[in-house]
Amino acid sequence: MKTLSSLSVLAALLGASSTASAAQPKPAQPGGKLPGNPAIALVKVADDLVDPVSVAAPDDGTGRVFIIERPGVIQVLKDGVKQRRPFLDIKDKTISSFLELGMYSMAFHPKFKDNGKVYVAYADLWFNGATLITEYTVSKSNADRLDPDSARVIMHIDFPYCNHHGGQIAFGPDGYLYIGAGDGGWEGDVINAGQDLHTWLGKMLRIDVDHSTPDRAYSIPKDNPFITPLQQMTLFGVSEEAFSKIHPKAKPEIWSYGLRNPWTFSFDSKSGDLYIADIGQNHWEEINMQPASSKGGENYGWKFMCGSHPFPMILKKNPDGSETAVDPENYPEVGVLPIGEYSHVDQGICVINLGVYRGKDYPELDGIYFCADWGSGKIWGMKQVDGAWQMQELLDLADGIRPTGSGTGPDGAIYMSHATANYGGPVDPYTSERGAVWKIVPAGKVPAGAVTAPVSAK
Repeated sequence: MKTLSSLSVLAALLGASSTASAAQPKPAQPGGKLPGNPAIALVKVADDLVDPVSVAAPDDGTGRVFIIERPGVIQVLKDGVKQRRPFLDIKDKTISSFLELGMYSMAFHPKFKDNGKVYVAYADLWFNGATLITEYTVSKSNADRLDPDSARVIMHIDFPYCNHHGGQIAFGPDGYLYIGAGDGGWEGDVINAGQDLHTWLGKMLRIDVDHSTPDRAYSIPKDNPFITPLQQMTLFGVSEEAFSKIHPKAKPEIWSYGLRNPWTFSFDSKSGDLYIADIGQNHWEEINMQPASSKGGENYGWKFMCGSHPFPMILKKNPDGSETAVDPENYPEVGVLPIGEYSHVDQGICVINLGVYRGKDYPELDGIYFCADWGSGKIWGMKQVDGAWQMQELLDLADGIRPTGSGTGPDGAIYMSHATANYGGPVDPYTSERGAVWKIVPAGKVPAGAVTAPVSAK
């Protein structure tokens, strides 16, 4: 065992530095080029949907696709047809008419085909409410229905405000459930949640839903990155590196931190890499990538960083009285920089993860990571070229097509949901224009007679 020096102990007690020690590659921005210069289209697969926000599909051989509607309903697509009865209807439990509240996401257990378990994330209270992660089981009498009486709350996450709840949940290749939790809302991370390891807010969480403890409906994976008080009992049996990671009051569920609003994320089904679309504030949107080899514990910089730029943004006065955003020389870069970013000036205001294509039908799209923007309707593709990330605009959707979320179908296809409901105040989603779900296909392989998403006239 490596001996702990007094200096290393002092450094550990003072806390590990969150400032990056070496220069990092700057993130890609729109304007790059992908190999082969791919072209895509969006083909409509379902419409007449009430504020759809995400899509999910189990690996059970049925070919079914499930669409999450923000008011608290999960619709079922079988053979491309929306079923008359929903998979789940909990409108009486969700709040969906104010800002980002409502039902966000669902995840099928990796052994869903055998155990019928499904996990749902939704908000249950007005304003300073909570996000609930709830387990359901498929009805014994109807495989297209969840049993409402099987509901079991796995996790209850309190929020001080009505926005930045995050929302996405998904099982990783390791079989654990990952949960995106926003910083609690309002602006500027007023409670410093992003950097505070004593709270779940502003984090990616990782839990084991297959086991429970006397005080939790789940258990903590033994390789989660932050050493718990129980592990400290073996303090002098751990390495110097492990000792430096001790945070006595850190929440053991934390996988990574320094996030503002990780509304959407996904895993590359081939590599296992994790992509997190973190919604920024006022100036920059960012896409983070955690390689499958990661042991967790990454700090993505919020609220000291927004993208690769310091926060708050530094403004320079121009002779005409206007202001220009500038990055000072040698400003400290906190945490891990994103692989991609774009400006609020001309590219969008709210990044949405779409995922990495790994299906068999469109080899020309293999390995491309797709993301979109809720405000502008732009869709980009990203890929590493000669070790550097490139970010190319692939579509500029017409006004009214607002990407809200995504999911991967049973055939590996990437589906994107869009909705037009107003997230700026109390709005009845049922009186808003209906949304739809679209499938990403190469522009040259649009099926005959298919309806494609309209694009902006340039």
